Amino acid sequence: MADMHLRQGGADDVPAILGVLDSAVAWLNERGITGQWGTEPWSARPRAVRGVREAAERGGAWLAEAGGVAAGALTLAAHPGSAEVPPAGEPELYVRFLATDSRFHGRGVGGALLAHAVDEARRAGVRLLRTDCFAGGGGRLVDYYVRHGFTPTVAYTSGGAWPGQVLERRV
Repeated sequence: MADMHLRQGGADDVPAILGVLDSAVAWLNERGITGQWGTEPWSARPRAVRGVREAAERGGAWLAEAGGVAAGALTLAAHPGSAEVPPAGEPELYVRFLATDSRFHGRGVGGALLAHAVDEARRAGVRLLRTDCFAGGGGRLVDYYVRHGFTPTVAYTSGGAWPGQVLERRV
């Protein structure tokens, strides 16, 4: 997308990031995909809001903007956010929240944010970029990450029902 630019987000950007995540939930739900992120907006979940706020306050939030609005968001951390995900055993950069606002779906926003995550890992001197995602729905999200250079590693189940997949990419 020609008019898109990326910038680091801060605490003031939490509402915009939550707006992107809420839009992604609505987009998924409109397509009958409720298993990935449920049906409740992120902004209505105190734990999710806290996680986004913490990422933004520590400098791990990134926004893709187009036409002056948030088109997508990504948060990066030094470790996974889930106890079900095993530690890497080496320094890593972990993609925690990646979402595209529904108005920009299919326009390369997520790919641009993932490419930026690779650049951030290189800048930090970290050779491992990891993430985890919903493995249900026929594995479409896993396939998305594979198309962006990630390799599936560990499959897991969260909460006894949510199928997850850890993926990694060497940088």
